[in-house]
Amino acid sequence: MHRRDLQGSEKVLGAEHPHTLASVSNLGSVLERQGKYEEAEAMHRRALGGYEKVLGAEHPHTLTSISNLGSVLSSQGKYEEAEAMHRRALRGREKVLGAEHPDTLISMGNLTLTLNDQRRRSEAMELEQRVLSLKKRVFGNKHPETLTAMNNLAHTLRSQGESQEALSLMRTCYKLRALHLGASHPYTESSLESLRKWEARSSE
Repeated sequence: MHRRDLQGSEKVLGAEHPHTLASVSNLGSVLERQGKYEEAEAMHRRALGGYEKVLGAEHPHTLTSISNLGSVLSSQGKYEEAEAMHRRALRGREKVLGAEHPDTLISMGNLTLTLNDQRRRSEAMELEQRVLSLKKRVFGNKHPETLTAMNNLAHTLRSQGESQEALSLMRTCYKLRALHLGASHPYTESSLESLRKWEARSSE
């Protein structure tokens, strides 16, 4: 469907029309989910080049395209280039959208994942603490986005050897997810699985 949409947009609107570029980006995202990373990267690079030319380097669509490219690079293990893309998206979103905009917080989260992939745990932990604080202020303590940030920080704390702090944070995360998402929600079950493993190891 996305290929069909792209072909039609190219024919009717032209290769550089924003709708055509959105179709390119959508196709890239589907390819990434299928694990077709090289083709997905090509689509995201094409979309980014088009957006930069047509809309400018700081347009929100351009910044989203930068973020998408960063994610597919990370999926391929190209962590240094992925980090550069996520930092670029973050700088742009902070400038254009503000430090507390949801898209800015997404960029912060993406950057923490890339830092963790490179085993730069202390940098990731510092940024994750900032993300959690901002999400609490923007979304509230019980929002799924806030709980995802809490979960991620707990895992980073655990990897840094802060076992008790990680355990306490994961307990809070699990309780809130169970209460607001339900006990059978995949995120709740994931938190419970981590919690059980950590509690078992702490009792050894």
